Amino acid sequence: MNKFASKFKELREEKGLSQVELAKELGFTQSAIAKWESGDRNPSLDLLVTIARYFKVTTDYLLGLED
Repeated sequence: MNKFASKFKELREEKGLSQVELAKELGFTQSAIAKWESGDRNPSLDLLVTIARYFKVTTDYLLGLED
């Protein structure tokens, strides 16, 4: 699992959200959430910024470049 995948899943679980609930909150599909969490795919830069804003973290944090 890549850094983004583990950070993303960790943040979702900390909020107590299922993949379906998070997908609805962000306007993504559940399958996109699942692929990002498994490391099969990564979000585009625009979506990465959306995710960072939602979780109130930096993109560097999501990418594992800072703690």
